[in-house]
Amino acid sequence: MSDLFRAARDFLLANRTAYDVAYEGFQWPKLERFNWALDWFDAIAAGERRDQLALWVLFEDGTETKLSFGDLCNRSSQIANHYRELGVRRGDRVLVMLGNVPPLWETVLALIKLGAVILPATPLLSKDDLADRIERGRVRHIVCATDCVSRFDGLGKACTRVVVAGPTRGWHTYEDGYSATVKFEQERETSGNDLMQLYFTSGTTAKPKLVVHSHVSYPVGHLSTMYWIGLHPGDIHCNVSSPGWAKHAWSSCFAPWNAEATVFVPNQLRFNAKKLLEAITRANVTTFCAPPTVWRMLVTEQLTDYKTKLREAVSAGEPLNPEIIDQVKAAWGITIRDGYGQTESTALAGNSPGQPVKPASVGRPLPGFQLILLDRNGQRTQEGELCVALDRRPLGLMPGYQVDDGNIAALAGNYYRTGDVMSQDAEGYLTFVGRADDVFKASDYRISPFELESALIEHPDVIECAVVPSPDPVRAAVPKAFIILRPGVVPSSEVALSIFQHIRNVLSPFNRVRRVEFSDLPKTISGKIRRVELRNREAENVRSGVRPRFEFREEDFPDLRC
Repeated sequence: MSDLFRAARDFLLANRTAYDVAYEGFQWPKLERFNWALDWFDAIAAGERRDQLALWVLFEDGTETKLSFGDLCNRSSQIANHYRELGVRRGDRVLVMLGNVPPLWETVLALIKLGAVILPATPLLSKDDLADRIERGRVRHIVCATDCVSRFDGLGKACTRVVVAGPTRGWHTYEDGYSATVKFEQERETSGNDLMQLYFTSGTTAKPKLVVHSHVSYPVGHLSTMYWIGLHPGDIHCNVSSPGWAKHAWSSCFAPWNAEATVFVPNQLRFNAKKLLEAITRANVTTFCAPPTVWRMLVTEQLTDYKTKLREAVSAGEPLNPEIIDQVKAAWGITIRDGYGQTESTALAGNSPGQPVKPASVGRPLPGFQLILLDRNGQRTQEGELCVALDRRPLGLMPGYQVDDGNIAALAGNYYRTGDVMSQDAEGYLTFVGRADDVFKASDYRISPFELESALIEHPDVIECAVVPSPDPVRAAVPKAFIILRPGVVPSSEVALSIFQHIRNVLSPFNRVRRVEFSDLPKTISGKIRRVELRNREAENVRSGVRPRFEFREEDFPDLRC
């Protein structure tokens, strides 16, 4: 089975810059039985790359841990045997709440080998969040760091508990696993359809959904992510993402190791742009992935001072604004390539290596995915909800959602609807318009919040923003922007006027922000802006006649020209 996986992987590597060939010719491997940790990762460790670095973690105090493919193969087998001795069995749900430390990767590989189901959890979760995950996730075992032990007081009393960097009373010690045997044997072969991971989505409007992934949908599915990033065997890849979220698994585990690359991790407790740039330069990182928020912070530094070895730079999580791409291009001579996917999938679309990058576009459908746009009536259109065709079901799409009774609600019908509205041009490039429930009308014009936000972020004083409809008796709604200003800039009418003037220079009259408010932005624990909260807040303020202290409107500035 690993030969089929390697053949599919090698086809994408051979056509990494030939998009048309890769897209038309790629076929997902048919894997009835597959265990990525045993059949792929351990196979790498048994080959010529055994001594190549698989994981390199650089800590803030300057210390570092370097583990080869051979090291991680042995360690993960030892930890798997340790977990088995503690009662972890195939199909058991294991909540893993660890930071960017080597035991995280050892545990992921170990649990895959065992056939257990991994519930990744960020250390930022509250006690209520954890209680929800333990209950709805049907958790039987918990693995966490010493500094998070108190979060579980009174929770999961029937669970096996394992602590990393212990010892801690009432918890099993993770490090005891290093004395276990390195020989691991499966109780039975792993079916490709067996569940492997369970994610709680970071919903912005409702309680998180439970997304399930199998032993093929995530490890094998991330061949599309490997292709989008442009990874080569032997690369040193750095991804900025917090453990517990899907993007960490995307680019800090499966995609780079599918390519036989090194995962480089600067372990920062608090983000520091300067130190991250120093780390990337020092480690000779060749491929780099970061969300737009990180890119915006990096360009505040003098990028030309850092002589990197970067060949590929990508961004995902939300569309990246074109001016950031231009600044990086000017400094380093490389173009940040945007990509798109969801917790429910691997990378679905992207600007792939060697192909023209269109400003503001998330790129074209990636190999293995047939994407179409549908309107509300289910008809194909040039601007509509992005959907994944299921007639040739892609491996990189979840089997379904877990529902309240613990069963899996499989995807039904002809399409999986992403909930994201996009437009598509004649060459197949997709451009993000907004979430289906975020796009609104003003004076009967259809408004894309992202388009307005992209224009706003070009103003030098704007560091982050979100646009929502503000109820209006004449226009039904007008676009209002909630804005976070860069450090040192104080909210004032002068700043508001400057922003309104900027908007007039870059946007058409029907598509302008008419109100601004300098305010914090409510976010989910994963950092997504909760626009629904802003919409509700704004609607209530308008209904009650309350005008926030730092809200400014066009009509406040009579000298503004229409």
